[in-house]
Amino acid sequence: MAFAELNDVTIAYDDVGAGEDTLLFVHGHPFNRSMWRPQLDALRDSSWRILAPDLRGYGESTVVPGQTAFGAFATDLAALLDHLGIERVVLCGLSMGGQIVMEFCRQYPTRVRGVVLAATHPVAETEHGKQVRAAMADRLLREGMDGYADEVLPKMLAPASIAALPSVAAHVLGMMRGTDPHGAAAAVRGRAERPAYEPTLAALTVPGLICVGDADAFTTRADADLMHRLIRRSQLLWIPGIGHMPNLESTREFNAALQGFLAAVP
Repeated sequence: MAFAELNDVTIAYDDVGAGEDTLLFVHGHPFNRSMWRPQLDALRDSSWRILAPDLRGYGESTVVPGQTAFGAFATDLAALLDHLGIERVVLCGLSMGGQIVMEFCRQYPTRVRGVVLAATHPVAETEHGKQVRAAMADRLLREGMDGYADEVLPKMLAPASIAALPSVAAHVLGMMRGTDPHGAAAAVRGRAERPAYEPTLAALTVPGLICVGDADAFTTRADADLMHRLIRRSQLLWIPGIGHMPNLESTREFNAALQGFLAAVP
């Protein structure tokens, strides 16, 4: 683990491997960089350098209250790459992390070599959705994370995964409960104001991998197909029986697809 002082915040991150090629993982909400541990373990001895930061407001990074726009997350990632002297990367993001990857592609398209988008979608928030997210941010500040975490766990993981993988369920629940509600609420408010990313994906000329489970409570097959159509050089991995966290619920299949994708990135 290392720390970097960037954009007036401290960003905690894991940095493993020593290859000339770099893969940057972006975690979802309300998680932290430890969600990518199985991927870091699998790629540790590969030819790739692997970065996995905690986003501002999460994990061991600085908690910033109020509202955190996706642009701020993307700027932090670019600043981390600058800090490490890295110009171009493959980015892998899940859920909100996937949307932050899209924002990075929108702001810094020349720095992107490829994208892996898991359990996410590119559509802007609806007006009703903005109201729901505002209410959720208020609830997190009022009640803390525990009740929300217990309530949403069956949506984060497929019921079969919770039953078959109790250690994974405990890890996911622990990440959610351990997140600072101020950081989580700030991200929820920022997420409500995200732009539509369909034009960003349509403009990509780099390869992409889309990974979605068919038991995902948040990302649909229509979402997956849309991203697959928009990214011209993309492939789609559709995993039966898997929920919103395919990297943890179906680690072997996810890792195999990721490693195959990285091997083909020019």
